[in-house]
Formats: sequence, C-alpha cells, structure tokens
Amino acid sequence: MAGKIRKAVVPVAGHGTRMLPATKAVAKELLTVVDRPLIHYIADEAKEAGIEHLVFVTGRGKGAIEDYFDHAVELEQALEAKKKTAILEDTMSSLLAPGASSFTRQQAPKGLGHAIWCARDIVGDEPFAILLPDVIVQGPRGCLAQMVDQYEDGRNLVAVEAVPEDLVHKYGIVAPKGEIDGALFEMEGMVEKPEASAAPSNMSIMGRYILQPEVFSILEKTGKGAGGEIQLTDAMATLMDQQPFFAFQYEGESHDCGSKLGFLKANIAYALENDELGADLKSWVSDRIA
Repeated sequence: MAGKIRKAVVPVAGHGTRMLPATKAVAKELLTVVDRPLIHYIADEAKEAGIEHLVFVTGRGKGAIEDYFDHAVELEQALEAKKKTAILEDTMSSLLAPGASSFTRQQAPKGLGHAIWCARDIVGDEPFAILLPDVIVQGPRGCLAQMVDQYEDGRNLVAVEAVPEDLVHKYGIVAPKGEIDGALFEMEGMVEKPEASAAPSNMSIMGRYILQPEVFSILEKTGKGAGGEIQLTDAMATLMDQQPFFAFQYEGESHDCGSKLGFLKANIAYALENDELGADLKSWVSDRIA
C-alpha cells in the first residue's frame, strides 16, 4: 500500500517576466483564466488529489496570494445582504481550510531548486508533490490526482507529455530506461532542451512532480546550474542515482500560462467549455476568423 501524499509545494516567488508589464503590479499567479486566477486552478487540482496541506513559497510583493485564499469579510457580507448566493458560493470556493496552508519566503531569486528547498522544514520527512503554477491542466481529471494513483512508496514521479520532435529543443526531455511501454515508464535521465537529433525521447517534463524528501539534502549541497540558479533538475539527476524515477503520461491538455500565447490559449480553451460563455464565444470566434 502506497503512503499518502499529504503535502504539496507551490513555488510562487517568480517575477513573471514573460508576462510583463501586467506582472509589474499583479502577481502572475493571480492573472485570471476566465473568472479565476491561475493559483485557484492549482489549489483545486491539489485538493482533488487529496493534498491536505499546501506550502506556498512566496517572494516580495506576493502577499495578495495569501489574501486570495482568506475571507474577504466585507465583500462576503455585501453579497449575502444582496442575496447574491451563487456569486457568494463561487467566491467562497477559494478558501483554504484553517491550518491547510503555509507561506514561506524565498528572499532572493536563486532558482526553482532553492525555492523548493525553502519548504524543507514544513514538508518534513515525507514524500511530497510539486505543482508549478505557470501550468494548468485541462481534462476530465486533475493531473496530480492521476499521478497519486500511480505512486508507490519510494518512487519519484514526473509528469510528462509528448511534444512534436521539432519542438523538443524548447523543453526538458526525459530519457526512458528501455522502451516506452504504456503511460508509466521508468526513466534514467533528463536532458534540458536537446537538439532533436540528440533527444532521448519526445517526452517533456511539464511541471508536476512527486519526490522523496531526500531531495532536500541534495538541494542543500547543489550549486548553481543553468542560468546561474540552483536547479531542481540537477538535484533530481543526483537523486536518480539513488532512487527509482518514473515518468507518467497523464490524460489532459496542459497550458503554459507563463507565456502570452499559452495564457491566451488557456482562456479560450476554458471559456469554450464554460456553460455560460462557450456558445457565444464560439460564435464570436467563428465570425472573426471567417
């Protein structure tokens, strides 16, 4: 029986430079896809997977993220007084249960690996999940919930998706251990943005992980890597020499909302599935491209 994955780390300290100038004043994690911010989708995905405690690694200027998951007393009272029940219920859906979240500060932008390391004392000595908030996954079931189903004690698990071979140079690509046979397969390495001719597969890492706690002690000793930052992938490569790593091809479509094009695609994709907006948007888009 696999142990329960109770905690998830969500690094939200980044500047969101790909989305400037909007992110000069608004945290990128609070940019909205249709009617709710990116971080709301992340929290919902974690809840669906049975996560009991979310650990947000924040930075300066990100206090609004913590506020988003708290009560907005005056707003809630106003909606209740006006009997706007449906809107109130939707607004209250952002709340996290008391004690179900922690916020810790990454004082300097030292990389994703350093951000994850900042959560070490809160996570403790147990396996944990990581959700990168730039990526939201649209599908009948959350990506992390699918990964939890595949998890076994002692394993490390990385979510992957197939990308066209002419685009592998844009992604981190996993190296399978043997042939890829099915949605879950063991891996023996990772290559950052390889040329197509040298790529070990076309399976890209897409921002969801389940890792063993030993990664923290490795991160503590990991020096600067690509971009002069402490990279999570470097620590994972070291851990891979000690523990099994598996890649999992989840069901669903990912949207890179850290890029302008990906963000626009996500808004259109989610709006088209919205009962209230979908039909009108489809008609409007059809008229525009006719």
